[in-house]
Parts: sequence; C-alpha cells; structure tokens
Amino acid sequence: MPEKPTERISVAGPWITAKEVSYVADAAANAWYGNARMYNDRFERAFAEYTGTRYAVSLPSCTSAIHLALAALGIGPTDEVIVPDVTWIASAAPITYVGATPVFADIDAKNWCLSPESVEGLITPQTRAILAVDLYGNMAEMDALRSISRQHCLALIEDAAEAIGGEYKGRRAGSLGDIGVFSFHGSKTLTTGEGGMLVTDNREVYDRIQVLRDHGRKPGDRMFFNTEIAFKYKMSSVQAALGLAQLERVGELIEQKRRLFRWYEEALSGIEGLSLNHEAPGTRSSYWMVTVVLAPSFEITKNRLMELLSTARIDTRPFFHPLSSLPAYEGSRPAADARRRNRVSYAVSASGINLPSGFNMDQDKVKYVCRSLRDILMALSSAKSVSA
Repeated sequence: MPEKPTERISVAGPWITAKEVSYVADAAANAWYGNARMYNDRFERAFAEYTGTRYAVSLPSCTSAIHLALAALGIGPTDEVIVPDVTWIASAAPITYVGATPVFADIDAKNWCLSPESVEGLITPQTRAILAVDLYGNMAEMDALRSISRQHCLALIEDAAEAIGGEYKGRRAGSLGDIGVFSFHGSKTLTTGEGGMLVTDNREVYDRIQVLRDHGRKPGDRMFFNTEIAFKYKMSSVQAALGLAQLERVGELIEQKRRLFRWYEEALSGIEGLSLNHEAPGTRSSYWMVTVVLAPSFEITKNRLMELLSTARIDTRPFFHPLSSLPAYEGSRPAADARRRNRVSYAVSASGINLPSGFNMDQDKVKYVCRSLRDILMALSSAKSVSA
C-alpha cells in the first residue's frame, strides 16, 4: 500500500501559476481611474467567446448570478421554479430571495442531474422556470429539458457552477439554457477566489441585469440617479484579472481534471457496486469533483465512510443532501412532497462522497486514496461474511 501521507490530502484547491500572479499584480497597480474596468471587460469578452454566448456579466458569486437571472425574468411571489432536489442550496435559495417557491424534482440515477421525467410531472400554472444543475461536472439531458421548457413557455436556467469546460453535443456548459451561471469559488476548476459569471444570448435580459446589478442605475449614469431599488453585484478588477489568467489556461485545467478522473477510474476498476461520475454519449464532463456512489449492499453511510477515510488523513465531502431533507426547508410543503416522491435523490445521496479532486493531486496520492477506500470496502465485506 502507498505510504500514509504526512499531511492531510485536501478535497479541493486551485492551480495558480506565475501568469495569475502577474495579472493580479497588474490589476492592483493599474486597474483604477479610467482603467478601472480593464480586466472585467477583458474577462467578460473572453468568457462569452469561450462559452459561445453573446453576453457575459462578471459577478461576486454564482448565487448572485442566479438571483439576478430570476429577478431579470420577473419571477416573484406566486411563481414556482423547478430545481433538482440534490444540489448545493445556493441553486435554490435565490428562488426564495425573489419570493417564489422552489419545487424539488428528482434526479437521474446515472448523471445525478435534473430528471426531465420528474420535471414534467411537477409543472403547474404557477411554474415560471426550470433550473438545471450540472452536478459535479456531469451534464443533464438538456435537449429534453429545452423541449419541456419550450412546450410550456418556461425559462430554462443552466446552473453550470461546477461544469466549466463541460460539453453537451458540441456546446459548452452554461450555453444550453436561456441563461447560464458559473461559480469561481476557490474550490472550482477556474477560480477568482470568490466570484461568478452570468451568460446569455438575450439582449433584453442582459440590459435588465446591468441595471439590477448596480443599485438600479442605468449603465453610464453619472448622476447617481437610481430608477429603482436593486442590488450591488459586481466583481472587483483584481478578481477579474485572476479569472482572465485562469481562463487563458482553461484547456490545461480541464485536461488535468479529466486526467485525474482517469487515474481514479483505473485505480477503482473492478469494484462491483461502486459508481463514478457518468459521462453520457455526446457529453464531455469536466469532472469538477470525482464522486463515488456505493450500492446499498455495502451497508455504509456517507458519513461513516468519510470518518474512516479521515483516519487515513484523507479529506472528502458528502454527496449533497437532498434540499428537501434540510432544516432550512423544514415546514415547506414542496419539501414534504419531495421527501415522499424523490426516491433516486435519497438513494444516491445516502452513500455518495466526493474524493480529493484538487489540482495538487498526483497519481501517487490518487493510488493512496483508492487503496484506502478499497481496504475499507474489503473490511466491510469481510465483516458481513463473518456475521453471515
């Protein structure tokens, strides 16, 4: 077995080079006065080109991007937005910010993303939008979701927070809905430390967001004459400089993520009842987090599995809990309905964890993680054999 590491193996982290340091230093020194937006403009233009969209808006977080998307679409009280039950709460919380109701749909058993079949059964006269999440870099069945959204005249928002560099039938993640949103948190494949981006081809939506993100001021306003109460959602020039440098390296960032997944796939091959991220035909996953889901036959919870790996100095993360199971949504009628209905969400989440997927991982570290995981699973099997 590979030697136990002297330091803990972290679950996530960025890859920063001299390019990023140089750009950030230049922004800190020069992105002021008339040059205040020099890096934001470059980052937005380059990001729109990369995703194949007309417009990109740099923001302080993906959460703010979702909030602005919903607000720009005019979604509010009495409206419903369908969202996958299994995702980080940031995908759903902005629905509440605008006064609308999140409706929790089940996920697909293979790709762990929003199930089109589940969505169809949840549409009501109050439904205004579908919010699909590219979970852990996996891609949803976007053709089916687009068809449903068009049939029912609903907006389709693609939460590509975890999927930069992913592709679906030749199109980049984030470009597959009416609006796409991204996260640049420090754990993400492309980082600005904290930050986000919204992309769209819709000029009306873009223009509306430009007003909403700056306290209700029209672009170019120099009189500080606010036309409405809105939000303060902007990215700093230093963050934009870091993001631009990362974007110029995005090809190698994605290839390293895919290489890391292949190392895990090879080292964990042959374990019956263990599933890794699914890459469906016609898609190209960005594999933000290498994720393992165990069959119920292993009889181990994700919490216990994480505890055992932690004793080997390996940090992991739990597969996201169903939103409908969280105390945050206690007392919610849609959450109560989802708890009864979303069998796949509850089954997959129960025994899934994210394995270390940071850019500091090398093949030896991957082998150590996989050997540790194999030993745990072998011990479980031996214990079951003895008890039988």
